[in-house]
Amino acid sequence: MAVVRSVRGFTPKLGADCYLAETAVIIGDTVLGDHCSVWFNAVVRGDVNSIRIGHRVNIQDGAVLHCTYERASLTIGNDVSIGHNAIVHGCTVQDKVLIGMGAIVMDHAVIGEGSVIAAGAVVLQNTVVEPGSLMAGVPAKRVGAVSVELSQNEIERIARNYRMYAGWFREA
Repeated sequence: MAVVRSVRGFTPKLGADCYLAETAVIIGDTVLGDHCSVWFNAVVRGDVNSIRIGHRVNIQDGAVLHCTYERASLTIGNDVSIGHNAIVHGCTVQDKVLIGMGAIVMDHAVIGEGSVIAAGAVVLQNTVVEPGSLMAGVPAKRVGAVSVELSQNEIERIARNYRMYAGWFREA
C-alpha cells in the first residue's frame, strides 16, 4: 500500500479515480486532481511547501516532486506526464507537458503549455519556457517547436496510456 502521510497538519488530498502504486509516497500539503497516477518509488513530498497537481497527471517510477521552504511551491497542470526518475522542484508546469526521463526542472521555472522537456535535460532556476517548445541539453535550450505529430504521438499518447496502465493494476 502506498504511503500517504500527514505532516505539519497537512494531509494529502486525492481526486477521484487516482492510482497509487504500492511503493509510491505522497506527503503533506499535496492535492492531486482526478485520474492521476503515482508509480513505483515516486515521491510527492509536500512537507515544506504546497504541491498542486491537475487532472490526468502521471508521475512515473522514481520521480521526485518537491518544493523549497517558504520560497517555491509546485504547480502542475492537466494532462502532464513526468518521466521515470525526473526531478520537478518548486516550479510551474502548465497543461499538456511531457517531462522526459531523468530530466530536472528547478525552482521558479515555468514550463509553457504543450512543451516537451527532453530526457536528461536540466531546466535551470527561473527559466521561462515558451508554450510549445522542445527543450534539450544541460542546461536546457530550445531546440525547436513541438510538432503536431510529437504532440499527438507522445504528449497525448503517453498521458492516455498511463490511464490505461493504471487500469491494469487495479484489475490485478
